[in-house]
Amino acid sequence: MLDVKILGPGCYNCDAVERVAIAALEALAEDDPDLEATILHLEKVEEIQRYPILFTPGLVINEKLMCAGRIPSKDEVKGWLRAALQQSA
Repeated sequence: MLDVKILGPGCYNCDAVERVAIAALEALAEDDPDLEATILHLEKVEEIQRYPILFTPGLVINEKLMCAGRIPSKDEVKGWLRAALQQSA
């Protein structure tokens, strides 16, 4: 099970990170149709401040901050998602 969170106020960059995360999840689901994942976009400052982030957008996978202040590539996110799956197995 993957728990993915996008941190940011809903700006263009935050939405771009969300699109990249969705694309990476869809690519992984092609190889594993039983993949279970949730994706949530946290926009409230109080929610974002729960994580060690100085700049948005941020990407959290299974409660671990993976990226902040930039838009990661789809391949980067896929790698992080695969690693998270291996850790949770």
